[in-house]
Amino acid sequence: MQQTLFDSEERASPATAPLAARVRPRTFEEFVGQDHLVGPGRALRRAIESDRLPSVILWGPPGTGKTTLAAVIARVTQAHFSPISAVTAGVADVRTIVAAAKARRVSGERTILFIDEIHRFNKAQQDAILPYVEDGTVTLIGATTENPSFEVNAALLSRARVYVLHALADGDVRTIVQRALADPERGFGGRDVTIEPEALDRIVELADGDARIALTTLELAVAAGDADAAPITAALVREVVQRRAPRYDKGGDQHYDIISAFIKSVRGSDPDAALYWLARMVEAGEDPLFIMRRMVILAAEDVGLADPQALVVAVAAQQAVHVVGMPEGYLPMSEAAIYLATAPKSNSALAGYGRARAAAERAGDLHVPLHLRNAVTGLMKNLGYGAGYKYAHDYAGQHVAQQHLPDELAGERFYEPSEQGYERTIAERLRPGRSTS
Repeated sequence: MQQTLFDSEERASPATAPLAARVRPRTFEEFVGQDHLVGPGRALRRAIESDRLPSVILWGPPGTGKTTLAAVIARVTQAHFSPISAVTAGVADVRTIVAAAKARRVSGERTILFIDEIHRFNKAQQDAILPYVEDGTVTLIGATTENPSFEVNAALLSRARVYVLHALADGDVRTIVQRALADPERGFGGRDVTIEPEALDRIVELADGDARIALTTLELAVAAGDADAAPITAALVREVVQRRAPRYDKGGDQHYDIISAFIKSVRGSDPDAALYWLARMVEAGEDPLFIMRRMVILAAEDVGLADPQALVVAVAAQQAVHVVGMPEGYLPMSEAAIYLATAPKSNSALAGYGRARAAAERAGDLHVPLHLRNAVTGLMKNLGYGAGYKYAHDYAGQHVAQQHLPDELAGERFYEPSEQGYERTIAERLRPGRSTS
């Protein structure tokens, strides 16, 4: 007999099951948060209550109700509910469920296949599900913390609707904790546990929108203190949870979202935001050399020739981090981040290269003008290589009007200096010599 995702919870007694499992909502009335999806009258809720649920992917951070919503569906829908976890299940488990689903379909009974952490299934495993979702043998509900557009096969994704769950609001987390304290059957209501307002505030703060963290913290505090005799205090909460673990996955969305926020903060000349996002990455254990590679790119792409020293600072910081390592490596990292954020900005090198590349692609392999070719042999000299070339150092200011582009591109402009920082000097220097190319 197949073991389902909720078997262990249903078999466990209230004394042994984790608090988060004991107080899991059983109905929409008990469900807290995600009103934009399952509030009264919302389309997803109506589809569930009328047993017309399409295949869906539930995407959201940990502890926001994805598995809980699946459990509610299991009790509300009229379809047979078959849940598995992608961490422990494989194609064989899916085939067992599909075989049973086909037998039920003969009698008109539908089957919902719930796959927790569906992003853990590889392409072959996801492909194994696709035919049965496509022909209606099963209705798929997938839960994932990762961006489904990256982690779920396009073919499977096109046959499911994606619903985004948000981190719970502080008020929602507070409600969940208070219900667990008051519930006499599944929570601590029968033990007369009390909590100081400051302690409740601390639990909510530490949870950061994750109901599971909040309930686990509460359970630890109750277990650690003499909660039947004295209230839970903020000091006790701090003792059982030394530090909030950063919500950051170096291989997931947070990795990409936070580095994106860091880059845009530096580009937007906001040193405070740059330092904040840098600290988020460093404290979460992001690879410091990955961060420094992005800063080297930033120095060339976004600061550029408005401050050529920026690239020198970024490369020096990268080398310093490589030599010094962590934790002290945050010092050159923060110095470089502040320097780049406060430097004048110009993307002229990026834009200029883009225009030059477009011209090269458009015009094809144009010949190098003869006067620019190096006459290294007598034959080359007789063919006109180097004829008429003007050596810049022979002229005043080390500059001479001369065509350097192929005839087909003569006069085109690729690099346009900005008026920011050092580029004002570059623009002034180029001005007399831009009559030819």
